[in-house]
Amino acid sequence: MKFLFIVQGEGRGHFTQAITLEEMLLRNGHEVVEVLVGKSSIRTLPGFFNRSIHAPVKRFISPNFLPTVDNKRANLTKSFAYNLLKIPEYFRSMCYINQRIRETGAEVAINFYELLTGLTYAFFRPSIPYVCVGHQYLFLHRDFEFPEKSSVQLWMLRFFTRMTACKASKKLALSFRAMEQDDEQQIVVMPPLIRQEVTAIQPEEGNYIHGYMVNSGFADSVESFHAIHPEVPLKFFWDKADTEEVTKIDETLSFYQIDDVRFLNGMAGCRAYASTAGFESICEAMYLGKPVLMVPAHIEQDCNAYDAMMAGAGIVSDSFDLEPLLRFVGRYTPSRNFVSWVRSCERRIILELERTIASQSEITSIPTFTNYLPI
Repeated sequence: MKFLFIVQGEGRGHFTQAITLEEMLLRNGHEVVEVLVGKSSIRTLPGFFNRSIHAPVKRFISPNFLPTVDNKRANLTKSFAYNLLKIPEYFRSMCYINQRIRETGAEVAINFYELLTGLTYAFFRPSIPYVCVGHQYLFLHRDFEFPEKSSVQLWMLRFFTRMTACKASKKLALSFRAMEQDDEQQIVVMPPLIRQEVTAIQPEEGNYIHGYMVNSGFADSVESFHAIHPEVPLKFFWDKADTEEVTKIDETLSFYQIDDVRFLNGMAGCRAYASTAGFESICEAMYLGKPVLMVPAHIEQDCNAYDAMMAGAGIVSDSFDLEPLLRFVGRYTPSRNFVSWVRSCERRIILELERTIASQSEITSIPTFTNYLPI
């Protein structure tokens, strides 16, 4: 089968999921004909994605969240107003997505939480089916437990998630643990898509704290902790524009531009991991047996962090004060069940995709009443 990927370009997780699923599809005799990536003015396409993905990559303008003045959390009001003004550009992007669906010869589209995919299917009704993949689709599952956060923000999150999945054949919800499928919402729960580079690494316990922040404003709290505890080595990754590949503050604190090889090696050798609660890197830390401090940057990450905490990954905070993480290290126990769950991913997800494709083929081949009308 020929697949077309459509990837939201915000953060690191959707990119690594796309890379991993492409590798799985190729190993099982399928083909990814093209990858479409939503872009914005404040994010750049990470180099590791271009190096790792095999299919041709094309980009389109896509909605995104704007940060607050301190560049920590997302500013929902500002983001809404900004994206409202960009509607004409987004409509052109939808036309482009619809065109690529037709011209690539793809038989199935895979959507990695890109809003314009759902809207393209709602308005243009492309002829090929599509499947949604992402942790966010777990938010629509009947049994998912939410943190005690703003009911308005949670409603908006679920509404946004539904919009990314308009007319989808199925939603494959990536999860920290197994759950029953939700037939009413067409949700099948899947293990995380963790790449072979992670599963092949032999983890070691080093003396430093490894970290990643999606918004560079959190660097202030990291530096505040460092001023009090300069003896604790810190290696943090960010995507701050116009900075060097490595910004060395002193002998025990450095900030790195996101580079996947360096990031994974850092994860494998660290004592603990601190993150803005992106689903993918939490899963990598859990697989490698690293305790996690999660500092959510928006409502989606609030849900990720709460779900991960319930799964035993680590602790949640509103700042990168790392003292609670250092205390948590001593009582953390890695989950063997999580490792087994992750290792079942390829078998489960390929089977589900092939089953979905087969069922769609059966639906389209069923003769209708009009087939028997006289000409």
